Amino acid sequence: METTTIEEKSTFFSSKNKASELKGKLIVGSTLAAVILIISVLFLIIGIIVYNGWDMFSWEFISSFPTDGMTKGGIFPAIIGTFILVIVMSLAAVPFGTITALYLTEYAKENSKFAAAVRFSVRTLAVVPSIIFGLFGLGFFIQFIGTGVDKTFNGGELHWGQPNILWASLTMALLTLPVIIVSVEEALKTVPRELREASLALGATKWQTIRKVVLPESISGIMTGTILAVSRGAGEVAPILFTGAAYYLATLPRSVSDQFMNLGYHIYIMSTQSSDVEKTMPIQFATTLVLLMLTVSLNIVAVIIRSRIRRKKA
Repeated sequence: METTTIEEKSTFFSSKNKASELKGKLIVGSTLAAVILIISVLFLIIGIIVYNGWDMFSWEFISSFPTDGMTKGGIFPAIIGTFILVIVMSLAAVPFGTITALYLTEYAKENSKFAAAVRFSVRTLAVVPSIIFGLFGLGFFIQFIGTGVDKTFNGGELHWGQPNILWASLTMALLTLPVIIVSVEEALKTVPRELREASLALGATKWQTIRKVVLPESISGIMTGTILAVSRGAGEVAPILFTGAAYYLATLPRSVSDQFMNLGYHIYIMSTQSSDVEKTMPIQFATTLVLLMLTVSLNIVAVIIRSRIRRKKA
């Protein structure tokens, strides 16, 4: 009887182990299938864009202006406009987002109601549709600030109270600000608390600890997060529809008070407002290819910066 009981228990645990192994294999297989599916979709999208846009892609396409009602020519002003937008947006969003994350991580108390309100506001802004940011930029930056500046300093003459690069960049900065704050805050939290305490114990001030210990230790994560946020903003179209993007410009913008062409907006115009959408299809795919190369380049820059900083630390 005892032998039978032992054999029955052995059989029970053996079947239970087999069921657990089978369940584990199913979970691994399903996750692997999901990863393969995502990668396949990504390469499918890239393949379609490259296949349809490569014939049109050339140096002349990159360095020339649109012609013949934007059915021929290149996208040079759209590239320059996107580049200026990214630079001004970064100058506005990255410092402010980094300072906010520093306050939330290093200075705010754990039970601070103000810090909790700031985090709630950041999370709320992160889920606001991008078109809302565009409407906010139109109402606040252009109609309120811009018009107010014109009335005060320009005698009511329209100069700042109209769409331009500055207002579009500030609107995009607000869009990317939550991403920057969250990414920088998470990077700062990766620094061990012991390093801060050791620095303070040696007589360093709070700011010296942040500048000499916390920021150097988290700089790779900060740079990666901010570049990824900026690369996301470079491809957004909705926020700049009302704040600065132009259908077509025969000249390049000369100051931040001028309108500009944008790669994402250019694609939108080609696909919806062109006089012959089918005729401009190669231009649409080639412009998408350029925009994709821009965002991928920004991501590669983030990876290179992170790897170099990590090698220096090692």
